[in-house]
Amino acid sequence: MGLFDEISGLVGGMLGGGNQEQQVMDALQSAGIPGVGGLVQHLQQSGLGGQVASWVGSGANQPVSAGELEQALGGPALTAIAAKFGVDPSQASALLSKVLPGIVDRATPGGQVQDGGGATGQDC
Repeated sequence: MGLFDEISGLVGGMLGGGNQEQQVMDALQSAGIPGVGGLVQHLQQSGLGGQVASWVGSGANQPVSAGELEQALGGPALTAIAAKFGVDPSQASALLSKVLPGIVDRATPGGQVQDGGGATGQDC
């Protein structure tokens, strides 16, 4: 449980009790990944289509590892996300591996991407 406690502490510390999902999506957007639609598309194109399909569809969400996200997002994007939260990239990828499945799941009711402002994968 040590790693889980560490991740939980990171989440609480980095996000300061605010709207976690919005803060993560803002960080992704600042790294050039616009909205849930853009994230879904980016991860699918990076070889994580199976996991992403489980997050968007009904049923259990398949996990994604920090390493898989590091590969999919790439160094520059992960570095930008980490900087936004004031942590190193490995901590950011560990956080994202825990929260992205749920964020995408909640943002895709009925299997449809619902980005803020009605956009799908577009900057708002």
